Amino acid sequence: MTEHPRHALEIDIRIADDAWETVVGIEQRIRDTLMAAWDELADTRNEDDATAEVSVLLTGDAEIQCLNAAYRGKNAPTNVLSFPLGDRHDTADFGDGLLGDIVIAYQTVKREADGAETAVEAHTLHMAVHGFLHLLGYDHEESIQAEEMESLETAILKRLGLPSPYARPVAAE
Repeated sequence: MTEHPRHALEIDIRIADDAWETVVGIEQRIRDTLMAAWDELADTRNEDDATAEVSVLLTGDAEIQCLNAAYRGKNAPTNVLSFPLGDRHDTADFGDGLLGDIVIAYQTVKREADGAETAVEAHTLHMAVHGFLHLLGYDHEESIQAEEMESLETAILKRLGLPSPYARPVAAE
């Protein structure tokens, strides 16, 4: 169990694809990242004694494609899927208990990281935060929701010393 003096978040991580072994220390980095996300949100909401549990599966494109087809009707791999437990359509309902599952696919994350010229670890941590926010009811279907979610992702990653994944590179003159 990963604990913080004010907020507790139990994080269970399972690696189901050996490709993740190439990202040294990724389990601990994900734990630290999700704890930072939990702290950021609990601080924002003045939740002094919030506790919860989340599960993370680090898998590959084949498994995530099956999940994506079964649960979203999209027969293609994706970077991250979130499976919230309970009805968390309202982000004001911070709640305690089991939040749900996050599934991240190595091959898609690597392709996206390579395309964005960023480290696989940094993109993985972004996907962990993104999936975590979905567990808490955040979404990006509408522009105002997307702005709120991106702002939170950026704040959480900044707390960890990581750059905004939404920053646009400045063109050389």
